[in-house]
Amino acid sequence: MSPWLTVVGIGEDGYKGLGRNARHALLQAQQVFGGARQLGLLPPCIQAAHRLWPSPFSLDPVLEQRGTPVCVLASGDPMLFGVGASLSRQVCDDEMRVIPAPSSYSLAAARLGWPLQDVVTLSVVARPVAALNAQFHNGLRLLVLSNDGSSPAAIAAQLQERGYGPSRMIVLEHLGGAAERQIEGTAGEWNATDIAALNLVAIECRALPDALRLSPLGGLPDEAFRHDGQLTKRDVRAITLARLAPTPGELMWDVGAGCGSIGIEWMRAHPSCRTIAIEADEGRQQMIEFNRNALGVPGLQLVRGRAPDALAGLEQPDAVFIGGGVTREGVLSACWQSLRPGGRLVANAVTLQSEATLVNWREQHGGELTRIHLAHAKPLGDFDTWRQALPITLLEAIKP
Repeated sequence: MSPWLTVVGIGEDGYKGLGRNARHALLQAQQVFGGARQLGLLPPCIQAAHRLWPSPFSLDPVLEQRGTPVCVLASGDPMLFGVGASLSRQVCDDEMRVIPAPSSYSLAAARLGWPLQDVVTLSVVARPVAALNAQFHNGLRLLVLSNDGSSPAAIAAQLQERGYGPSRMIVLEHLGGAAERQIEGTAGEWNATDIAALNLVAIECRALPDALRLSPLGGLPDEAFRHDGQLTKRDVRAITLARLAPTPGELMWDVGAGCGSIGIEWMRAHPSCRTIAIEADEGRQQMIEFNRNALGVPGLQLVRGRAPDALAGLEQPDAVFIGGGVTREGVLSACWQSLRPGGRLVANAVTLQSEATLVNWREQHGGELTRIHLAHAKPLGDFDTWRQALPITLLEAIKP
């Protein structure tokens, strides 16, 4: 049976830019779904009923037509941050075909002479601009799909705030159409306001000498976080993350999250990593909210409460870090019971009591204990000496 649903990518050049297969599908369709801009590109010869997407957006009107010839219009490549990807999760492969047009990314790379394989492609369409903060690295090139005409100014402000004011920005409007235009400037001096809603922002990241280097590999500088001292320090954080071993698509619970440093670094390891941070202190909850945005992971989920009670009903994790509350009755056992098979539990202890809790728990469940000793060179008169930090006992266990 031929697919009843055809998703057609259409560019700013409209119907004349479509190939034969796309035109044939539109001519045969009984209904065509799309946004006002895409539907407005169709000529009178397309006699199918024109259907605007509902607000709030829903795929239901398309799915209700299953079995009748339907076309869906999408900008550029429907499978790249587009409606085609959403439909593919609802419709079987043999029911749907996709006819893509060049994406805005491809057109922008062609205009700028940037090899697309060397560029990071992102989108802030219905997504928080704060997520870009995780992608700012000196020398990196970014192509960002804008949500509307205000997005370039918001992106410029983010770059400036993170120490990337010298970054070069090129806004490309109406790519592939008669109204195509480019606007160029630096993030620190950005003042363009009359920008079309349909635009893409190209960025060449250039950092100031004193900008924080925010590596995605773990162990961010302590000053990258807003905190009240309840912070897993940089070197211990790097060791802890190595034991937690974040893998794409996995979920971690950060129990007793403090300022959220472990959970934030977990999510920065890969865009698909997720964190649920559990924190009872109101002041630290506010720090988590600030830090997750400032460091580019606004999707971090904050649960306001105290473990173990606050853990009830949460999605099953692939890893758990316990940074606070390890001596509280039921916390370790609740975390261990909730872990998926093969999941990792890591807990850090500073006090004798919390260390004893980890030792006793290990006797029953197994695992590995590691003592972390760190020292930093500090002034002593006219010389320097080593100042020992408090030792950390780390428990790592893998659930069978």
